[in-house]
Amino acid sequence: MANITILCGSVFGSAQNLAELVKTKLIAQSHTVTLNIPCSIADMDTADAVLVITSTTGQGDLPGNIESFYFEAKSTMPLFSGKPFGVIALGDSSYPTYCGAGDKMQELFFELQGQETLPMIKIDAIETLEPETLALPWLEEWEKQL
Repeated sequence: MANITILCGSVFGSAQNLAELVKTKLIAQSHTVTLNIPCSIADMDTADAVLVITSTTGQGDLPGNIESFYFEAKSTMPLFSGKPFGVIALGDSSYPTYCGAGDKMQELFFELQGQETLPMIKIDAIETLEPETLALPWLEEWEKQL
């Protein structure tokens, strides 16, 4: 089974709650899982795969607890050549920057040559009050791709 690192960006706790649930589900499938809040580039060294779970704040900005990872990665550009990744983005479609943090993290991992194993899922808070109802079926498909 895989050694999976979960990077979580959360402001009010929804993304963190989802990340903790996802961690539990992956451990139940015999994966080794690390949930890092906040996270750093060093957390990537032992990861076979990376899962980003993030909300968006402000004008499409990253939450503070994942922002330092983003800027560290942008400045050092460590290559994750072919490392599988996935993104679960939480947002509110009434804003023009809907899921902007998820878009930024996806773009970052593409720049670092990661391999997106399943297209990013964007979960709209207007339509879905419990993000796990959409995230968990997506997670099952993502896990199969590892």
